[in-house]
This record gives sequence, structure tokens and C-alpha cells, in this order.
Amino acid sequence: MLDTVFDEVAALYDRARPTYPPEVFTDLAALTGLGPGSRVLEVGCGTGKATRPLAELGCSVVAIEPGPRLSALARERLADLPDVVVETSTFEEWDDRGRRFDVLVAASSWHWVDPVAGPRRAAELAGHLALIDNTVVRRPGEPEMYAATADLHERFSPGNPAWGHPPLEDEVLAGPGPWYPLVQWLDGPAFADLLRTQSPYRRLDPAVREPLVDAVAARIREPFPRRYLCSLRVSRLTPPTPAGS
Repeated sequence: MLDTVFDEVAALYDRARPTYPPEVFTDLAALTGLGPGSRVLEVGCGTGKATRPLAELGCSVVAIEPGPRLSALARERLADLPDVVVETSTFEEWDDRGRRFDVLVAASSWHWVDPVAGPRRAAELAGHLALIDNTVVRRPGEPEMYAATADLHERFSPGNPAWGHPPLEDEVLAGPGPWYPLVQWLDGPAFADLLRTQSPYRRLDPAVREPLVDAVAARIREPFPRRYLCSLRVSRLTPPTPAGS
């Protein structure tokens, strides 16, 4: 399954992937009442990039992650936080053991959850669902790495439907907010490592992926800004009606 392919590059994923703006967690607390003593279930925690800020709100966090290497690295990264427990499982197969939560949080992971079973189970487990996601955007006039390397992408993986330009920042900002800007400054090798952790590149055969990302890295002559807009979507959950009632 692709949702565990990132497990093959757990340490690289931890190093290369962006974090989330701290304002996201401040607003999440304001919207849901999270604070000391609150109980959070995090689905698909990866290496814990969103887990730590949740714990720093004073919450107790149960974080689940299907990848054994990713979950092991999360335990290592979060070992100093006594109120964080990392469990290795998919959300669909996870044994909740009767535990219930104030908020279920999924940061860059909810798209891997079953679209029918996931929301139903979320409503059984938590009072709120909070989805956090980073969207890559571009600004006119700034270097845009797909535009600068489109010929390389077509040479190594021609006609791939995953290739294309990220949306313009203003187009995304015109949609429902809130939005939180985030920037990574990347040189060629750092950008290549980031690509190695992204699903369109994980889908490629290594004999295609590695020459492609190496060629992309060689094309980049100086550091450039990789821009993101982070979104926060919070909804109140209604427990399902018991069967037969």
C-alpha cells in the first residue's frame, strides 16, 4: 500500500518534509477548546511533526501510524513527552480499547483513510475532526521548479499524469480559509530528497526515480523558496445513531 511506502524512507521523510506553522495549533486550540487535560487522537502521525505541537498545548496524545519505521522514529523523537503514546496501526484496524477523544487530528494523512469507514469511525471516537494539510503554491515571477525541470520529468517519465504546475498562491487564497503561509528554502540536493518522500515519486520504479531526482538536483544552481499554504479544517462530529434505535 502506498500509505506505507513512506516507511521505506522514514529518516529522509523526517528530515525533508516541512513542518506546520505554529499558528495552526493556536487556532486549533481556540476552535476546539484543546488545552491541558484534553485527549487527542492523531491519525497518521508520520515521525511526529504535528504530534509535538499538540502535546505542547498540554494535551495527552495517542498517535497512530501504520509504518513500523515511521512509528519507531516518532517514538524516538517524542520520547521526552510523557503524555504521548505512539501505536503502530492503520486507523481502520486500530484497536481503540474503548478510548474516546476530544479531537481527532490528521495532518497530511486523511487522504489515506477509507473515505466511508474513516469518517464513520471518527464520529464514534471524537467530538471534533481537525484536518491539517500543506498545499504547494507558486508566485508569478519566482523560480518554479516544475517549470524549470518539466523537460527532465518528461524525459524520465513521459506522460505521467502526476506532473504539472502547482496552483498560484492567489488562486488558493481565494478559496475558503484560513490559510497559513510556510516557506522552505531548498538547494538542489535538499529538493531531490524532498521529492524522494513524495507519493508521485515513490510510485516510480527506483531505476526511473533516482536518475530523475538526481537530474533535477543538478539543474538547481542556487537555493529557492518552496512555498506552501497550510490549511486547517475543523468540524464538529455527531456520534452515529446506534443500530435499531
